[in-house]
Amino acid sequence: MGETLRVFLLGGYAPDNAALNRFYSLHYLLPFVTAGVVILKIWALHIPGSSNPTGVEVKGPQDTVPFHPYYTAKDGVGLGVFLLIFALLIFFSPNLLGHPDNYIPANPLSTPAHIVPEWYFLPFYAILKSFTVDFILDAKLWGVLAMFGSILLLFFLPWIDTSPVRSANFRPAYKWFFWILIIDVLVLGYVGGAEAIPFNIILGQIATAYYFAHFLIILPIVSRLERPRPMPNSITEAVLARHGGTSPAKTAMA
Repeated sequence: MGETLRVFLLGGYAPDNAALNRFYSLHYLLPFVTAGVVILKIWALHIPGSSNPTGVEVKGPQDTVPFHPYYTAKDGVGLGVFLLIFALLIFFSPNLLGHPDNYIPANPLSTPAHIVPEWYFLPFYAILKSFTVDFILDAKLWGVLAMFGSILLLFFLPWIDTSPVRSANFRPAYKWFFWILIIDVLVLGYVGGAEAIPFNIILGQIATAYYFAHFLIILPIVSRLERPRPMPNSITEAVLARHGGTSPAKTAMA
């Protein structure tokens, strides 16, 4: 069944024009799927509402600010900074984020020895390489499953992390493991773009093991055993306390 399915998906016994056309069509259709996800994002933003860095639920109008002019100005500044960096890359360093192998003409008889995906796919590509480019174990199927599983894990975070406190500001133990995860993802990004030598493969396997251990072992244990710090009564109280102000509750008591 597996061989028949592989031939059916590739359109032949080896990757050729039919397979390239099908994958190109998939890349063309994925932006429409992304547009549907954007619609879901807008729906979630307007119906259930958005979160905030304090992790405190909105208690009333005093905990919110108008979208205009506050967020329009904030988003405008962010857009301006992005366009400035984007223009610098486009006009002065168009090849900075590219890869030299991308300029090699396509040749079905010769595959580049060290071709890598875009930089934002490198951590997941490192997870794939940890299984498929091994000098001891070559498990291509497990590599593909691990790569897609590392992405699907993010969809199950609400059930994996059972802590009632969502903000890391009030979870000291979780904050340490969060930064360790960031370092781990950066290591995976380095391994994904580096040459497949034994040291890099072993480093990628260790980083891959920690990535899955963080979500499947560490996070559930920390969320159950950790004792979060007391949370403020409202967003206003948290913001005023951070900036040295006086909360409305303390003002009323005075």
